[in-house]
Order: sequence, then C-alpha cells, then structure tokens
Amino acid sequence: MSNSSIPPRQAKRDRVTLETSISGALNLDGGPIKLTVAPGFFRHLLDTLAVYAGWGLELYVAGDHDVDHHHSVEDTGLLIGESLFECLGDFTGHQRFGYSLIPMDEALAEAVLDAGRRPYLHFEADWPQATTGDFDLCLVEEFFRALTQKAGWTLHLTLRRGKNSHHMAEALFKAVGLAARRALSPRQGGAFSTKGVL
Repeated sequence: MSNSSIPPRQAKRDRVTLETSISGALNLDGGPIKLTVAPGFFRHLLDTLAVYAGWGLELYVAGDHDVDHHHSVEDTGLLIGESLFECLGDFTGHQRFGYSLIPMDEALAEAVLDAGRRPYLHFEADWPQATTGDFDLCLVEEFFRALTQKAGWTLHLTLRRGKNSHHMAEALFKAVGLAARRALSPRQGGAFSTKGVL
C-alpha cells in the first residue's frame, strides 16, 4: 500500500496476490539498492536499471517460481511502475523526456522515454538465445509493459543489434536507466507541456 507520509520522489508499496508477494521502496534521488529477487539474472537487470537511473531501490519478491518466473517479473514491473507514478506527484517537477543509446560489446540498445502520463510501449528485440541462466528473455518485454502501464510512460525500446542475449538485455536496462535518469531529473517551472498540465 502507498504511504502518504513519504515525501515526493519517494514511494513505498506492497503488492500481494495469490501468485506473488512483493514489497518495495523507491527513491528517485538515490539511496541503497537491496534486492531479494529471483531469478539471479533478473536481479542483475534490476540492479543495472537502478544504478543507471540513479535510484535507491529496495525490493523483496516472493513468487510461484515452481510455475515459472512470469508472475514475479510482471508483478515487479507493476509495483515499480506504481512507485514511479507516485514519486512524480502531480507530474510538474521533472524534465519528462529522456533518450539514451548504449553499447555493450557487440550489442546496441536504444531507449526513448516520455514520462508524461501517456502509457505506451514499443518493443523491438530478437533474442539470439531464448534464455540467460534460468531467465526467459521474453519476460523483458512483459516487465517493461507492466512498468509503463502503471508509471504512465511512453517508452520505445529497440535492440539495434547484438549476438549475445545477456549483453543485449543488460544494454537495454542500462539504456532505460540512463533515459529515466534524464527524464525524471528535477525541473522548475511546472509541467513540461504546451497544455500546462500532464
């Protein structure tokens, strides 16, 4: 549940369903990164996202991994998205747009972000290997779809090239993190929109 005593740009939330139990804390301006998340490669991706975004992020995720990892990954995206939306308050104090193009060896990933209350995901990726460790790479799209819907982000993600799915996924999370760092950085002067509101 959201905690109204947390100041803007911070959020604490819980999400409990018959499939998952997740607790999280997000601070857009930095702080500790503590992740109790499985599978390990997903934890690595979330750590990468938080580092490049400059966030403090604490997550505890328990789920029905005997089924597969889908519910945990999707619900983690939902919780982080809800937290992002809460952190921005009335959507008047951030830069709104962010872009990054990140190489990782042979992989090249692009992220273009509008944090403007218009949820939409465009996702382009062809994974050479379907899994990394015990993580299904198809879940990357599910994570970002859940996040964008709850965060109110328009997010265009393109893996321009790559041969190693590990490199490609990591480059993509770095790209989103850096685009988010730019889009969510503080801004004076009200909502960045010709309408005057977001």
